[in-house]
Amino acid sequence: MEAKIYNQKGISTTTISLPSKVFSAKWRADLVHQVVEGMRSNKRSGTTDTKDRGEVRGGGKKPWKQKGTGRARHGSSRSPIWVGGGVTHGPLAEKNYKRKISKSMRAQALFSVLSKKMKDGEIIFVDSLAMSKISTKSGVDVMKSLAKAGGWSKGSFLVATSKKPRILTALYGRNEKAEKSYRNIPALDIVFLKNLNPLDVLNHKYLLIENPEESVKFFESRG
Repeated sequence: MEAKIYNQKGISTTTISLPSKVFSAKWRADLVHQVVEGMRSNKRSGTTDTKDRGEVRGGGKKPWKQKGTGRARHGSSRSPIWVGGGVTHGPLAEKNYKRKISKSMRAQALFSVLSKKMKDGEIIFVDSLAMSKISTKSGVDVMKSLAKAGGWSKGSFLVATSKKPRILTALYGRNEKAEKSYRNIPALDIVFLKNLNPLDVLNHKYLLIENPEESVKFFESRG
């Protein structure tokens, strides 16, 4: 499979041969779901905690005598049916939400997602996103040019007006000027290629990959 590589002006400069195992993989919904749900579960802090009737304060005295009042029988005001009482079957901080995700599963799920994005025309390869100076305006211009070159529907409008991150920009390495130029654009999220994962890719409509030659080599090494 061949793909075009663009420069910051949205002009195709060359092409790259993409490995089939990374960008032509079969869509595996079951594996992707398992990995994504595992990652979401691993992000949970697990600090939510409730108190049962034996842990809340008060309630040591019987509210009223057992019979003769015409009211229902109660033994403690800390019963779960009372305001301020304990919680029945509530979440406990001792619960462990961690799930094990093997490197192989994570890699195959990422390849499956990248292949789906590639098939739908939602990935653009750009030779470099480095900036000579810190400039959000220049960053917006670069993204508009790339969106137009990639044929993304309403891409330029999306970059300029979207208040939610719809484009995931995968930088190959650290570049302070580029990071500071792009991070103020609401339509963009920035991630480093080594941290790219299925959850982040699926949470965004489009994906930009910088330095495709080295990036593709990195993907292959993970598989």
